[in-house]
Amino acid sequence: MLGAGRIVADFQEQLSLAAHADALGFRALWVRDVPLNSAAYPDPVGHLDPWVFLGALASRTARIALVSGAIVLTLRHPLHVAKAAVSMAALARGRFILGLGSGDRPAEYAAFGQDTAARRDLYLRHWQTVAAAVGMPSRVVPDLAPEGEADGAEAFFLLPELARPVPLLAVGSGGQSVDWIARHAIGWMTYHREPAVQRERYRMWRAAVERAVPGQFRAFGVAMQLDLAADAGEPPTAISLGYRTGRRGLAAVLGDMRASGTHHVTLNLGSSQRAPREVMEEIAAEVLPAFHGG
Repeated sequence: MLGAGRIVADFQEQLSLAAHADALGFRALWVRDVPLNSAAYPDPVGHLDPWVFLGALASRTARIALVSGAIVLTLRHPLHVAKAAVSMAALARGRFILGLGSGDRPAEYAAFGQDTAARRDLYLRHWQTVAAAVGMPSRVVPDLAPEGEADGAEAFFLLPELARPVPLLAVGSGGQSVDWIARHAIGWMTYHREPAVQRERYRMWRAAVERAVPGQFRAFGVAMQLDLAADAGEPPTAISLGYRTGRRGLAAVLGDMRASGTHHVTLNLGSSQRAPREVMEEIAAEVLPAFHGG
């Protein structure tokens, strides 16, 4: 703890927990991008730079997917994002998924010299540049050609070369339509909502997928806060963006989410009253087998 409300995590413990999650059979680790902290920001935790942390995670894990959840695309140059993504693809040997978001804090936009009113268009332009660079064949789209060289500008490329395209995942909407997301992303990651509302969002998503890319698979994911009770039978009760529940209630919640169309759930243990390692081990032993087919 550094001063009131300023929390710095034990990053070595986070790396140890990540390796443990990999060994326990969890399917993905998600890394947030919080460029700047402020007293007004509701999350006081001092996160590492996501690319630095993802690189460390790649060296400490072997099977688990590594996902940026999400890089604030509007506040970073897209070619820097693309370079970092191809680097991660090489380090993680195909386990990296590039989750992209737009950010939503006006003061943070101002700090980076950007206008929140331009967020939608900025996200779209940056996505297109990143997609071109991390796709196959990879293309570097420059912001500007050198003066007098519009037709013969130097052709840049990114190294290391990609073995396969880097998957792009939309985290939030970035101001884009669900049809656009279905057409350009491997899936759509959203926040937890009340079950009836989430079912409607999934139906909206499936309709968009069938309009934009008929017959193709596009994932639907949910980020959920979890406070896992020590009492396995404690029923689910709502907390902000998730639930407090025992493991049997968690299994029931996840089963209902799967039945209503959710393909992936991230479990955020920030609200947990128990040690993360203990919670992870209980979920791995008692809950995951029902969803990972043993």
